[in-house]
Amino acid sequence: MRENIRVVPFEMKYIEDYHKNFNEEITKYQWPDPFEKLEDARALLQEFLDEMEKGETLIFAVVDDADRFIGSTEIHGLTDDCNELGVWIIEPRQGKGYAYEALKYTLDQAYEKYGKTEFFYEADIRNEGSNKLLKKFSDSYEITELETEELVTDSGKELKLRGNVLKRK
Repeated sequence: MRENIRVVPFEMKYIEDYHKNFNEEITKYQWPDPFEKLEDARALLQEFLDEMEKGETLIFAVVDDADRFIGSTEIHGLTDDCNELGVWIIEPRQGKGYAYEALKYTLDQAYEKYGKTEFFYEADIRNEGSNKLLKKFSDSYEITELETEELVTDSGKELKLRGNVLKRK
């Protein structure tokens, strides 16, 4: 039996688990790298929380029944026309549908609270989980695949990022 999850506004009480689990494997196909220090994670997430207070960002923690952190989901650029989506789930909990539930909740919040209907989702073409996740939204969103961009991050990661525009049907 699968446990229930909740998607709740992110709070700093989750910062240590966020920092610990946002590791090399999680960021393998992402532009950001793991945080070197807990303080670095805290500073960035505080920026996100400040943006959320201004109505520019949504950031949520994904937690289990015992309020243990298992991931996060966010939408940046709520003041723009096309908002950027992000989601990640800690390694031991991946593949259980949590990312879909969390992202669906976040998209619904952006629509209900801000009237947002168009979103940008970027994933490396080698990241099977992220690309399968995107397909799960095809019933409720028109998905337009953009060109794949090959680039090298500041830390030397070679990425093959494909952007997608999701437009609510």
